[in-house]
Amino acid sequence: MAPGREDTQTSRQIRDVTAWQPRVPGVVEVFHAHYTEYAYPMHVHDAWTLLVVDDGAVRYDLDRHEHGTPHGTVTLLPPHVPHNGEPVTEAGFRKRVLYLEPGALDASLIGAAVDGPDLRDPLLRRRVGQLHAALARPGDELEAESRLVLVRERLRLHLRPRTGHDPRTGHGPHP
Repeated sequence: MAPGREDTQTSRQIRDVTAWQPRVPGVVEVFHAHYTEYAYPMHVHDAWTLLVVDDGAVRYDLDRHEHGTPHGTVTLLPPHVPHNGEPVTEAGFRKRVLYLEPGALDASLIGAAVDGPDLRDPLLRRRVGQLHAALARPGDELEAESRLVLVRERLRLHLRPRTGHDPRTGHGPHP
């Protein structure tokens, strides 16, 4: 079995976990997991947590407010903000997570991430998937760095204060 990989199956819980620390500035760790019954207790991270749920769904509390991971979204959890998580169904969930250095996004964006952690953006979702793919290929660190720049740019668009013009859609405010 490869380092950083653990497969466990019991009658109550299936767990398939792969984690590694890539040599890509800005990315602390990559974490892929499948859980059926595991519930994360309330905890915090020192890093930004960028996750996509590929199968199933997760219900979680972030800063004492309930959230979920609707299909097709990207979830961004800010550093140092308490959260937990549990599967919504008996089938559990399969997720891919990137832990980004605290400086990967400006600390002034933490409040916006707490207020709206689940981002519905097909382009962002696709870019996060491409970043995961590049990180999984040894020797593609430069591609991963480039893809991380695109992901960070898209996250900033979602988190920055709104002006009259929305660059994601090209539209101004609606009356």
